[in-house]
Amino acid sequence: MQEKVLNKKSGFMMLFLLLGIQFMGCPVLIVMAANSGRYGIIALAGILFIICLIFYGGLKVLKPQEALVLTLFGKYYGSLKGAGFYYVNPFCSAINPAASTKLSQSGDVKGDKDVSPATSEGKKISLKIMTLSNTKQKINDRLGNPVEISIAVMWRVVDTAKAVFNVDNYKEYLSLQCDSALREIVRIYPYDVAQGVDTTGDGQADEGSLRGSSELVVKRIKDAVQAKVNEAGIEIVDTRITYLAYAPEIAAVMLQRQQASAIIDARKMIVDGAVGMVEMALERLSENNTVDLDEERKAAMVSNLLVVLCGNRDAQPVVNSGSLY
Repeated sequence: MQEKVLNKKSGFMMLFLLLGIQFMGCPVLIVMAANSGRYGIIALAGILFIICLIFYGGLKVLKPQEALVLTLFGKYYGSLKGAGFYYVNPFCSAINPAASTKLSQSGDVKGDKDVSPATSEGKKISLKIMTLSNTKQKINDRLGNPVEISIAVMWRVVDTAKAVFNVDNYKEYLSLQCDSALREIVRIYPYDVAQGVDTTGDGQADEGSLRGSSELVVKRIKDAVQAKVNEAGIEIVDTRITYLAYAPEIAAVMLQRQQASAIIDARKMIVDGAVGMVEMALERLSENNTVDLDEERKAAMVSNLLVVLCGNRDAQPVVNSGSLY
């Protein structure tokens, strides 16, 4: 369906014309009929007055970033876009299948709740950027771990004809496509960096993850959603991850795993530092000829220093007041 934009901003002209006919033309006809005795003209004036009331239905007012899709006897007549006072065929009717649909999005939360979807005012289509925030979903990541994730999608209608006629309800269609694209992309990535996982499809393992590659993940989600909603005349402006966590049934186990990994990394750092300090101590003792130690005494000194430096508790020194051996 090709969008056809109507630029008939002639509302004021038609309004003044109709008011002139009703309150100037009709009284003049009635006076002339009364003076001439032609009472049929009075009936004509009454019919003309009623016809003018019908033509008032062609007056349409739009605020900034609003649109109205019109049909005439079942056929697409055109779309009004942009602020202005318009006049169209009075027999045109506005159509918006998603007028009464309420989602968890900015326009539905803060919109005017007093406007009835059955009226022409309630069937206007917003062209503003709106934010859709779907509920959290439980999805298995690349490694099969269940994660909970939700996204916020910034979108707007760019083609009113496609939004109204190509899909049954463009709001529900967008919501379902967001859920579908989210599942499609999340299954490609592990929650955290994993060994031997290819997330780009080039056959090489990489370090992509939901937690560490959020910018790349949301870009792929945006592209996937945009490809699905092009037929609905919707543009995806941006996407953002609003919630990401392991599912409750494995959250405790994964926390223990992360803690164990952190402890191992910390121990590695402590051991590396302790070995460096022992090497430095032995080198300094040899350079200054402070003490001449044989290999057995060096091994004992290394053992004692590593115990002291790598231990979780403070060392308990023992003072040897006798000989070295």
